Amino acid sequence: MISGENSSARHNIVPVILSGGSGSRLWPVSRRSFPKQFWPLLSDRTLLQETALRGMGADFASPVVVCNEAHRFIVAEQLREVGITDARIVLEPVARNSAPAIAAAAFLIAEQNPDAILWIMAADAAIQHPELLQKALDSAVQAASEGYVVTFGIHPTKPDTAYGYIERGAELKDVPNAYHVSKFLEKPDADRAAEFLRDERFSWNSGMFVAKADLLLREIETFEPEVYACVRDAVKDRAVDHDFVRLASAAFSRAPDIFCGCRPLCKSFLTHIDV
Repeated sequence: MISGENSSARHNIVPVILSGGSGSRLWPVSRRSFPKQFWPLLSDRTLLQETALRGMGADFASPVVVCNEAHRFIVAEQLREVGITDARIVLEPVARNSAPAIAAAAFLIAEQNPDAILWIMAADAAIQHPELLQKALDSAVQAASEGYVVTFGIHPTKPDTAYGYIERGAELKDVPNAYHVSKFLEKPDADRAAEFLRDERFSWNSGMFVAKADLLLREIETFEPEVYACVRDAVKDRAVDHDFVRLASAAFSRAPDIFCGCRPLCKSFLTHIDV
């Protein structure tokens, strides 16, 4: 944990877990009805459980989990098994990728606290060095408090063509191990991936973000106004069913299917971690 002025900022952190995976990878173990985030692949806990536990403690608010409606009882039960009984489970009526899912969480959280800092992460991430993630999160919270949208980079270990990459720019003043984002790059071919591996400016794009809820919504409204409008209406017309928040189907279905992992926002910057 961190101390001093950053510690007080932590009380506003809301873990947002994206669990909308469809099970298209690791088949046949991972299937549409039971995708990989629900399997104990690396420990005796599932990937979802490991992810949720990273955001537990007095410094964090209750988590928000965005998932497919068909997985709602699996998510609720797996969270209960590790002692998490206060999560808000947001149900997507249709799959619309990460940008609409993030927007839905941001709208719901901003209703209660627009200054809340969202820690957005995929439910199926494997973190081998949690102490490095902790250090990176400390820097991310500091920067988010100052009005930045933060994305996490991972030091490449091989010339992988399956990941998006981030090129880092100038170092950010007053925040340790943090840099402006120079460029987001889509999945490269083998030759370019080999070049990126040799150049320390390039990192794998982890797909994790940290930002204030209201700033994130303003950025989405600016760069993806259709996502903003559709998800806003889906949240406005939501139904609450016990622990589940059901997004309005008609409005959410109109939202564009957009993955936001490689889409830069206007004040994004990069901080490095190894996982």
